[in-house]
Amino acid sequence: MIPEDHNKNSNPDKILSIGITGVEFGVGVTVVQPVNLYGCQIGDEVFIGPFVEIQKKVKIGHRTRIQSHTFICELVTIGDDCFIGHGVMFINDTFSSGGPAGGDQALWKQTNIGNNVSIGSNATILPVDIADNVVIGAGAVVTQNIIESGVYAGNPAKKLKDL
Repeated sequence: MIPEDHNKNSNPDKILSIGITGVEFGVGVTVVQPVNLYGCQIGDEVFIGPFVEIQKKVKIGHRTRIQSHTFICELVTIGDDCFIGHGVMFINDTFSSGGPAGGDQALWKQTNIGNNVSIGSNATILPVDIADNVVIGAGAVVTQNIIESGVYAGNPAKKLKDL
């Protein structure tokens, strides 16, 4: 309930705008706005769909496609010729201290995605390493390193078959 003396027309103390700032772009990149890209590196011929956020210290390889509503947090590296489906979420804080890191970046962990990796819509990728030539099914939750090519799905993601 809003107190009676609250001014409904007051402005918030801080307004942050979405946009593109401090990004190192390769050649032939396509970005569909609105997006929030900052302090990241984007390779040649990359496609980035709308409503995507890519944070600082992220590297995206050449010819990779990132579909709408995907969130790529700090410390993620994605290789060449990858496909990241709609609504994929990357996580860098595993709550290793029993709760959120609270901005303590020393508690964050890296994610490394190999080349020719396809990640299905609404997958969640915890801090892991994923080998080259891997398919991650839609809705999968990747909690452990994937060290050999193949098709993986489920929660937690398990190998279903070789490629």
